[in-house]
Amino acid sequence: MGSLPVPPFLARVEELRARLAELESLGTTQAREEAVAVKEALEEEVRRVTANLTPWQKCLLARHPERPYTLDYIRGLFTDWVELHGDRRFADDPAIVAGFARLDGESVAIVGHQKGRDTKERLYRNFGQPKPEGYRKALRVMELAAKFGRPIVCFVDTPGAYPGIDAEERGQAEAIAYNLRAMAMLEVPIVVVITGEGGSGGALAIAVGNRVLMMEHAIYSVISPEGCAAILWKDQSAVQQAAEALKLTATDLLRFRVVDEVVPEPLGGAHMAPQLAIRTVGQAIRKHLHELSRLKPKELIQRRYQRFRALGVFAER
Repeated sequence: MGSLPVPPFLARVEELRARLAELESLGTTQAREEAVAVKEALEEEVRRVTANLTPWQKCLLARHPERPYTLDYIRGLFTDWVELHGDRRFADDPAIVAGFARLDGESVAIVGHQKGRDTKERLYRNFGQPKPEGYRKALRVMELAAKFGRPIVCFVDTPGAYPGIDAEERGQAEAIAYNLRAMAMLEVPIVVVITGEGGSGGALAIAVGNRVLMMEHAIYSVISPEGCAAILWKDQSAVQQAAEALKLTATDLLRFRVVDEVVPEPLGGAHMAPQLAIRTVGQAIRKHLHELSRLKPKELIQRRYQRFRALGVFAER
């Protein structure tokens, strides 16, 4: 499978999870009895580990390879999913999925980053790092949604836009900038959910929404802690200090009003109970879409504009 390494602070948790899965698969009376004890030990360890997570540990949790990705949310919340491919200019980018589906019978457009579960899929999805054609595909679908008056739901989970030479040659910065401007002017409700990593412009390019929600253990930042440490401290060992300075946790960003709501996760993180996490996200999306559906198109644009203009505002005494 080519699984990603588990952070050291989660080593005991993952060991207990593996043991519990093994016991549950056996199905014997003795195994079931032992499974009860292991489950109790697992819950206790999870509570201990997550009681006071540092910003860097939050980063590692946000990157957990078993967290739900966009296609998991689509399968768990929506029906009649039809994926659209290509930007009609260069190619299709598998790092972004985009298309239409139904939520409670109502048609919506869905755009989101997609990472991979194993080595082959991670390479295919480029580790969730989109190229310009991915952002242009996303905007093509969003503009189609606006044309027919369909709300847009965006799932954000990327370490950042792909920084390769080929992406730069095809206008990576321009594609991101164009999306920011175009999304600001769409006359339909836009709800954004940051489900894992919200990395820089690669995330923001599909995150200009009327409401921006953030999962409890997700992160959202202008740069990764590793990149920040390399630039400011010239030392990769400063990642923990960088993560603290960046104020990238959901709690920090809610306080700064960068996000509008923090969506709670199951004990230990979304990967511990993916279906529960997906249902919780679905409830939040429904609530905000319902509230936004009452607004007229011009109001949606004006409030979206005001929301982003208010970021970074401060008062001097």
